[in-house]
Amino acid sequence: MSEKFSLSIEDLHVSYQLSGSAGKNKIARAVDGVSLQLHPGETLALVGESGSGKTSIANAVMRLLEPTSGKILLDGVDLVPLQGSELRAMRRNFQMIFQDPFESLDPRQRVIETVMEPLEIHGIGENQEQRRDLALAALAQAGLRPAADIGDRFTHQLSGGQRQRVAIASAIILKPSLIIADEPVSMLDVSLRAGILRVMADLRDQLGVSYLFITHDLSLAWMFADRIAVIYLGRIVEEASAVDLIENPMHPYTKALVSVIPVPEAIEGASRTILSGEIPSPSSIPSGCRFHPRCPLFRELGEPEKCLNEDPLLQISAKSESHLVACFFSDPSKGDTQ
Repeated sequence: MSEKFSLSIEDLHVSYQLSGSAGKNKIARAVDGVSLQLHPGETLALVGESGSGKTSIANAVMRLLEPTSGKILLDGVDLVPLQGSELRAMRRNFQMIFQDPFESLDPRQRVIETVMEPLEIHGIGENQEQRRDLALAALAQAGLRPAADIGDRFTHQLSGGQRQRVAIASAIILKPSLIIADEPVSMLDVSLRAGILRVMADLRDQLGVSYLFITHDLSLAWMFADRIAVIYLGRIVEEASAVDLIENPMHPYTKALVSVIPVPEAIEGASRTILSGEIPSPSSIPSGCRFHPRCPLFRELGEPEKCLNEDPLLQISAKSESHLVACFFSDPSKGDTQ
């Protein structure tokens, strides 16, 4: 029997033409051949710096931007060719929680109207009273109580944490199989973040929903996700279970990210790695391994020609079949630097 995935991204490419005189005839490869799989009820964190392509992947899955090529299968159905009524029908199965709760909610609507809106769009509920009851239940599930009191307010009367809970209620009300959460706590006070992630985790357990969790913060990914995929300049460079990736990072980029976060006792004392330079533009991707201009291992090994001339593929590592890495020299036992 074939393995069942809630979401399967296959060789996804997202490119766009740069505008203005400086970008004339330049193509930015924001997503450059990404494949990911997400099991039902699982949380996969996609971690990378600003400009790495992680939000482009989220927007491509949501069909907010058009993929250049590749497949995006939700419960076995390819979303890429869908248009019009077919796409609208599928949208109830995948929802998004945006980064900014201040911008993602309509200030002219009462909270209850905002949460009821997806039901009205998809024709769910026999009447307004039934839709209102469903919306109040979703608000309560998102931790907003008393739900009737919160539902009667406008969004400007709520705190940032409450607004993000409204966004969560709007996302779960259609009972989707997949929720894409794009930096859902990055604009909230640190004191509020754990509460939001706890609500999201509880809903995952109650509803069996899968999350594609987009973040620049590896420590959040470690706390919240089952698996982590690290993306650099449009490519996945390492993927493993959250515990394995944090305790046994193999790619030099992942090692640098791990070295600057609070870590488990098992790897305390590891030296802190500060990467030089900024992530290059997706319109000027370096030849060979795209990480080599910033890679400390590349310099340590005497700048091997292989890194300059060949682009490493994401492959099963020497440590585990479930631990994937895209680096020629991630296994120190091989020792070949030519």
